[in-house]
Amino acid sequence: MFGVTFEKEIGGYFIDPLIFVHKFVDKCDVCICSGECCYYGVYTDKIEHDKIIQSKDRISKSMDDSQTKDVTKWFEAPQDDDDFESGIAVGTELHNGKCVFLDKEGYCTLQKIAIEDGEVEFDRWKYKPLYCILFPLVIFERAITVDTDHLDRMHYCNKVENQNSTIFETCKNELKYLLGEKDFKQLEEYKLEYLEKLNAEKKSG
Repeated sequence: MFGVTFEKEIGGYFIDPLIFVHKFVDKCDVCICSGECCYYGVYTDKIEHDKIIQSKDRISKSMDDSQTKDVTKWFEAPQDDDDFESGIAVGTELHNGKCVFLDKEGYCTLQKIAIEDGEVEFDRWKYKPLYCILFPLVIFERAITVDTDHLDRMHYCNKVENQNSTIFETCKNELKYLLGEKDFKQLEEYKLEYLEKLNAEKKSG
């Protein structure tokens, strides 16, 4: 990724065309994979970290016996990272071999409380960190790209036989959340341009 130059910039992000062609499952189903992508934790922005800590009592209330309610064990030490809005990233800790916010059924407690409190209609990702929302997309050096390192550790969604879509098609709502409707339409236009160009190159080659 270092030193890679991308042709298109949309909404303040460079676009890696890999998101248009990389194969992926057509939808996430926690009942199948038990939230495998969440086992390793995630980096949150310091702003997101603070919001989670402010909601610690509500979050703790919905945790099960496989999780820790000790707030001091929820996060790693902060570190500088320019890919985060605040310039500071804070990783979630692991507990019982999974992210502290992942329950024993494979559901994210941060998303679960939004459902329990009726927030889904307005913001189903109200408490959830951006990098959790985006996976398997990731923002790296201001580019929207594919988190191939994390995907390589997956046992279900990274198997060819389960990949009947593309990351772009599967993650349309997530991309709209990140970019907004206007910039997402621009992204769709770029996808068509890129695929047309790719097909033309294949025919001529």
